[in-house]
This record gives sequence, structure tokens and C-alpha cells, in this order.
Amino acid sequence: MKAAALLQDNRLLAPGHEGPIARPVAGIDRLRARLPHLSVILFASVVALFSLVPLGFIGWITFDVGWQTVKDLVFRARVGELLVNTVLLEAFTIPLSIVLAVTLAWLVERTNIPFARLWSWLAVAPLAVPAFVHSYAWISLVPGMRGLQSGIFVSVLAYFPFLYLPVAAALRRLDPAIEDAAASLGLGPWRLFFRTILPQLRFSICGGSLLIGLHLLSEYGLYVMIRFDTFATAIVDQFQSAYNSPAANMLGGVLVCCCLFLLGLEILLRGNERYARVGSGSARPADRRRLGWFVVPAIVLQVGLAALTLGVPFATLVRWLYLGGLEVWHVDTVGNAFAQTIVLAIAGGVLATIAAAPMAWLSVRAPGRLQRLLEACHYYVGSLPGVVVALALVTITVRLVLPLYQTFATLIVAYILLFLPRAMVGLRASIAQAPVELERAAMGLGRTPAQAVRQITMRLAAPGAAASVALVGLGITNELTATLMLAPNGVETLATKFWSLTSEIDYVAAAPYAFMMVVLSLPLTLLLYAQSKRTAGQ
Repeated sequence: MKAAALLQDNRLLAPGHEGPIARPVAGIDRLRARLPHLSVILFASVVALFSLVPLGFIGWITFDVGWQTVKDLVFRARVGELLVNTVLLEAFTIPLSIVLAVTLAWLVERTNIPFARLWSWLAVAPLAVPAFVHSYAWISLVPGMRGLQSGIFVSVLAYFPFLYLPVAAALRRLDPAIEDAAASLGLGPWRLFFRTILPQLRFSICGGSLLIGLHLLSEYGLYVMIRFDTFATAIVDQFQSAYNSPAANMLGGVLVCCCLFLLGLEILLRGNERYARVGSGSARPADRRRLGWFVVPAIVLQVGLAALTLGVPFATLVRWLYLGGLEVWHVDTVGNAFAQTIVLAIAGGVLATIAAAPMAWLSVRAPGRLQRLLEACHYYVGSLPGVVVALALVTITVRLVLPLYQTFATLIVAYILLFLPRAMVGLRASIAQAPVELERAAMGLGRTPAQAVRQITMRLAAPGAAASVALVGLGITNELTATLMLAPNGVETLATKFWSLTSEIDYVAAAPYAFMMVVLSLPLTLLLYAQSKRTAGQ
């Protein structure tokens, strides 16, 4: 009898049994069973859909104006001229930046050059100076700087640290045993570098080059000052003459295609090779090579580069501030721009971090195909120039929700879209360091999953969240094109106020705003430098 009863109970528990205790499962319960963390996925999906707005805008405009208009606006001499300028700028700036960054990283990380820590910091410090402030400094020093050569020169000085950081971090992590094995096979120093070390830096070089390439596409202020036409400058000029013109929209579409081409090229060049060390134990520190008499040109290179990247901007600012005296520090205008910049930076930083939190948690706690797709949507928008994001929001608000045109809300949405990847990076790393066992223990003690994440994981990830807010906020501090196109009347940041004064050739009055931007950018530079050291375990 007991065996029969147990058999009957097992039949009732069978998945296909339709007995009296079987209950129809509600649709939402079935969906929850197939997709755990449904509410988090839904929130991340909403953010991903918003991030697709610029890409959808380009497709919508292309369909709306018709193929004939697209052909007339895209396939014309002006677009060809801008494309040639862009290709030449990318083709010269990126290789020069690679050579400079790899050389500096090698000298600092692998040789016995004196004061290596100082040179390492000075190689990163140019990031504290916004690119258009670099241009402002050089135009003040050499008023005749114009055209492609000047654009390449200033771009290399402003952007090479984006390559130096990952290359230096990669050199610190390389296992010198591979170099020893290559040397034992008879490779000399130069052949050893190009055949053994340089291939292992490919991942870092590709990533840094992509970052520089995207910055070159999106930069506006630097190239306007030296009168070099790019897609970004042409779009802003067209927008200022007719804010909703099809010509500006089509130029934005071409610029998006350039971004996608760079992304695809980076994936192709990066390859699928593995760069991790395989073996027992840990890699020993690399032996530093003695420079001998080469130490003199090495130090001259470091000092000369520091003078070009930091000495010229700071000397220019000090000169203009000295000429202006105390009278140039208008408390009302400078203070107002500073206060509005801080408000926008804090609001944008906090909201972007909140928007990135669900996706950052999913990417660590519940990775999968759907999650990877949503994460790609979060990241791709960071590769788009600010002018394209702003142009999309301008067109959508004008055509669909006119009351939101040039409002504080629209400007904050643009900041969230532009700097969403920055918020993701800091949050994801911090959440990964919070043990998932603590969440499970909290749920075992009666907390709901949402309470466990909020009270345990997010508290442990608070330093990373604060760093994300700082990264986004400091990016907003130096943002120019989206703020120029979307800022409501009466809203003036340090960047826009600086730009309006330099447009009037009033360099003396613009100096305080440039100085304050540099001061606010220093923490970001320190944070990037510290993160690169932490990545290498230092």
C-alpha cells in the first residue's frame, strides 16, 4: 500500500501529469521562469532602446527625405572634400600617436630612464587639458596655424595619452619569459621587439587607436579654431544656419557610417588571438634595459613633449590671465558658468549611473545572449559624436515633442546617451568585486532579490558608482557640441562660455573659463592614471 501511494505521488509530480493538483501557470510566471531577473532586464531594455535613438534617427531621416534627396546631399563635392579631410586626418594622426605612445611607454616601463614615475604622469597629464583648449593655446602662440598639418600636430598632442595608457598597462603585464625564449633563439633587441613584444600589444594599440579615431570624428572646437573642415564642423555650421536642414542630417548619417567603419576595422585588426599568460606561478617583473648614452635623447624627448603638451597650454593661460588681471575674473559670469557646469555634471553623472546600473548588474550576475545584445546597445552610443546625438534629439523634439526642444531634460538625456559607457565601466568592475554569496545569504535571511541587491551589492559597489559619477560629470564638464546645440536659453557652461568668447577673439576674457575646466579635469586624469596602475596590479 505504501509503495502504491508513493507511486501515485510521483505520478502527480510528473511534468506532464494533469491531475487535480495541476494548476495553469500564468503567462507572467512562465516568462519569469524563462527569463530570471525580468524586471532588471526590462529596465535595461528601456535604456537600450533609448540608446538606439540616434541610429534610428538616421534611418528615419533617410527614409523620410527619399533616395533622390539623399543622393543629391551625400554624393556631392562638399561631402567628398570632408571625407578626404577625415581620411587624411585619421591616416596621419593615428600612426603618429601609436609611434609616440609606444616609444614613451617602452622608455618608462622597460628602461632605466631616471624619474620614470614622473615621466609616466606627465605622459597622461595632457588629458586634463580639453582638446579645444590645446588648440586655443597654440593659436595664441602661433596665430598662423591653419589646415591639415596643424590639425594633425595638435590632435597628436591632445590625444596620444589615450594610447599611452593601455600600452603602458600592457607592457607592465607582459611575461618576460617569452622575451627570454625569443632571445635564446638568437633574436636581437630590435627583432625581439617587433616579433615578440609588439604583437602582444596589438589589443591595446587597437583599442587606443579606436578611441582616438572616434575622438577625431567627433571633435569640433579644435578644428574650428585652426580652420580645418571636418564633418563635425560642417554639421554644426549647417545646424546654425538652418537648425532642421536635411543637409545637416545627411552629414550626420555619413559621420555615423564613418564611426561604424572604424568599429568594424578595429574588430578586424584586433583578431582573435589570446594574450593571457598560461603557466604555473606568476610572471616575474621584467628586467629594465640600460639606456647608456641613449638616456640623453630619451630625457630630451620626455622634456620636449611635456613642454609641448603642458608647457604651452599653461604658459598661454598664465599669460592671458596676467594680461587680464583681477578684472577678468567676473564673479557673476564665471561663478554662474561654474555653478551651472557643476549642476549639469552632477545631475548627468547621477542619472547616467542609475541608467547604467541594471545593465552593469546583469552583465556580471546573469550573462547571456540577450544580455550581451543589450550591453552592446549601451556601449555603441558612446562611439557616436556628440553632434550626431544632439542632431537626433533636436530633430525628434522639433518634429514630435516641440515643448521639449532646448530644455534641461533634453540636454540631460543627451549627456546620459553620450556618457553611458563611462558609467558602465566603473559600475561593472565594482559589482564584479562584490561576492554574489552575500546576495544569496541576504535572500536566505528573508530579503527579496531587489532588497538584497540594493542593501548589499550596491553598498559594496558604492566606490565604483562614485567613480562613475565623477567620470561622467567630468566628461560633461568638457563637452561642447551637444551643449551648444541643446542648452536652453540662459544655460552657459564653462565650455560654452569659453567658446563664445574665443569666437569673438577675446582670448583674455576666455582664459578664466579654460583654467577652471583644466582644474575640474585634473581629478579625471588622476583617476584614469590610478586605474591603469590598478589594472597592472600596481
